[in-house]
Amino acid sequence: MPREYRHIKMYEKEIFELREQGLSQRQIAEKLGFSYEKMHDFFKRHNRNQRKASSGEGLKRKGRPPKDYVVSEQDNVAELRYILARKEAKIKSLEMENELMRDFLSLTERK
Repeated sequence: MPREYRHIKMYEKEIFELREQGLSQRQIAEKLGFSYEKMHDFFKRHNRNQRKASSGEGLKRKGRPPKDYVVSEQDNVAELRYILARKEAKIKSLEMENELMRDFLSLTERK
């Protein structure tokens, strides 16, 4: 007897409705017939994508883009925001490193 394959994305709307009703991940999984691990991974992926979207990082599809793929203005803006955020983080990291080095040299009484 062949197994029936159900992708969890097909039940996304129902999952979030059940989540709003206050059901736990385990209860939702039992109700829809999925394993707890599959439900847990679904929420983990969803939360990761939400964090990326809120930080301005563009959500990129896996694999090579098709030949007729057109990059939208919104994707370009999100990518530029991400690049700026990474540059600012790198600058902040270098400033902290410089300050630590300066403190270290002053404590060892070197200039």
